[in-house]
Amino acid sequence: MMVRVGAYERQEDDTDEEAGTAAAQRMLARYIRQWQWKSSYLVYLLLAVAYLLIIILFGIVASKASYSDLNKEPLKPEAQQDREMASCGPDNTQWVRFHGKCYYFSPEKATWMIAKKKCEAKQSQLVIIKSMAEQNFLQNRTNNQRYWIGLSNKNVEGEWKWLDGSDSTSGFTYWAPGKPNNSESGEDCAHLWNNGKWNDVYCTYPCNYICEQPVPNPRT
Repeated sequence: MMVRVGAYERQEDDTDEEAGTAAAQRMLARYIRQWQWKSSYLVYLLLAVAYLLIIILFGIVASKASYSDLNKEPLKPEAQQDREMASCGPDNTQWVRFHGKCYYFSPEKATWMIAKKKCEAKQSQLVIIKSMAEQNFLQNRTNNQRYWIGLSNKNVEGEWKWLDGSDSTSGFTYWAPGKPNNSESGEDCAHLWNNGKWNDVYCTYPCNYICEQPVPNPRT
């Protein structure tokens, strides 16, 4: 009986040991699963933090770019005009640039001959109009006011020539309907008239004038 009891007791001990081992294994497996879950959570957390940092950095860069763009405000008409004037040289602040030329629109009036001399004193000449684009530019600037241009038939009656010697009839023209007509005799000079059209008038008529010169070369 004692042997049997001892065997039974040993069997119970083995059973308890196996149960303890199984419990330990289950606990270890549970810890491993918890550690794996925590590790995965930590990885996802780090990825989320990195993604958030990228978004923040991108926002900072974008805000700086936007601020820089805001500082580059488009030129207002006055500023644009100032830049165009400045491009005609530091000594020509009253000039306006257009298509490679600088134009001076006089505030004062003069006869055609005096206007011609005043332009020459500025190292320029009374304007010679060669295209519709130039005509439109001058027309918009003069606003229906009368301005002398470098066109006359002072040398030969009926032969309207520009100051550079070119014949107005063989190039661009923009005479008003029925002009030139020499209606009052001696109308030998031309100026911009209503709606920018050209009109012949006597050369002693007091009128504003337009000078032109090439854009000055940048100073070195």
